[in-house]
Amino acid sequence: MWRNGDSVSKNRSPLVDTPIDVKIKLAALWTSVMFCYVYGDIFWFYKPGKLDEMLAGKMPPFSHVTQGVLLTTSVSMAIPALMIFLSVALKAKAGRWLNVVMGALYAVFVAVTMPGAWSFYLFFGSLDILLTLLIVWNAWRWPRQGTT
Repeated sequence: MWRNGDSVSKNRSPLVDTPIDVKIKLAALWTSVMFCYVYGDIFWFYKPGKLDEMLAGKMPPFSHVTQGVLLTTSVSMAIPALMIFLSVALKAKAGRWLNVVMGALYAVFVAVTMPGAWSFYLFFGSLDILLTLLIVWNAWRWPRQGTT
């Protein structure tokens, strides 16, 4: 049976579309960012010559791998992972601002890494930018008391 453009069975009620708390939305978005980020980096290993560069201790755009380069890379990878937890654990005001700032910074960070990249990396990078901008948008529009 059709009612108001929706398909509804005679014996079934319409599905409930439960509102999702903004903290859960932000954590889910950061989780998606992590998956795109990690898969983009994993697929990068398949680029011809990439493993040879790694075995030679090179990590473009840096000339050689150092402890500082690996620490900087580790921090950049840890931020989205930590944001998954912090999005849920922090109080609203701190969580809102941290998500706005880190989402914006991460969108810029990913955009800077994209020029000259292969199509798969451009795809994952574009998704990362879209997701981090959604993080900024959702955090910016964080519901206020009395409006929900």
